[in-house]
Order: sequence, then C-alpha cells, then structure tokens
Amino acid sequence: MSGSVTAVSSNGEYSFTKPNRDSITLLAGLGVEGDVHSGVTVKHRSRVAQNPDQPNLRQVHLIHEELFGDVGEEGFKVAPGELGENITTRGIDLLGLPVGTLLRIGGSAVLEVTGLRNPCLQIDNFQAGLLKQVVGRDEAGNIVHKAGIMSIVREGGVVRPGDTIEAELPSGPHKPLERV
Repeated sequence: MSGSVTAVSSNGEYSFTKPNRDSITLLAGLGVEGDVHSGVTVKHRSRVAQNPDQPNLRQVHLIHEELFGDVGEEGFKVAPGELGENITTRGIDLLGLPVGTLLRIGGSAVLEVTGLRNPCLQIDNFQAGLLKQVVGRDEAGNIVHKAGIMSIVREGGVVRPGDTIEAELPSGPHKPLERV
C-alpha cells in the first residue's frame, strides 16, 4: 500500500490551523521539529488537563486529501493544514490501517500509526457544521472518525510534498484504529 505527501504543515503556537511549509523535520520520539504538539509527553491541551505525564501518541497528525473533496461536496472548503494536520496525503487509505502500521516517508522518516484523531468542537469554530462531516455513524450506528490518524516518530527525517509513503503492516492479527 502506498501513496504520497501533498502538503506538510507545522505551527509553533497553539492554533487550530497550521501553515504549509516547504518541508518539516520529524524528530524520533518527539514529533515535528518546532511544532507545538512535539514532545515525549502529551501536548494537546485537553489531554494535558487530564494527565500531563501520559505519553504523546499524537506526535504527528496525518489527513488524507480525499477528505477535503468529500466535505467539499457538502459545501465546505478545506485546504491542507487547515484542520491542524502535519502531513496531508493522497492515495493511501489512512483510516483503514491497523495500529502499529509503519509509514515510511521519503528517504528516511518512519512513523508508527497509533490511532484515530478524535476531533473536537474547534472544528465547528473553523466552519460551522464541519464536525458532523468528520465524525458520523455507520449503518450499524457505530461512530466513524474521518479526521485523520495520529502517529509517533520512530525514525526522523525531512518530509516534503511529493515524497512517497509506503505502508508496512504489522505482523499477526491486526488491531483496528481507535481514537487516541
């Protein structure tokens, strides 16, 4: 399974959106260099309030660019970085990957998929009604999260738009993604 990077984004300040960059540098065990969510322990404000010592399983946020087309059909306009993701992808089924999948990006970077992004009400502050587009229910009534996946950095490196992404599935029974 493979795809490509269409955009990279980071922000050194707490803000819902992240500006696009020419490149980002991933740091092993930390996240995106200079990004407010980089660190060994959790940096998301709601998680820090619960327990500031918990491990940061949300070092790097990835969203599939195809989501922007889906929400566009419902009248929303979203561009890379506007939902706070660090890496925007194309051509890879991020939401279908199991926990522990390794994503090899560009020449040296390796991410390990930890789970689904659990979007918050800030999405509706960005565009009213958008939260319902990225969190819904399937036919059986189960909650479906569509706002991307979270990961940790196993091996650092520079990531740029145009880089390839190769997914390496974990061995053994696959555990479906849950929110982290």
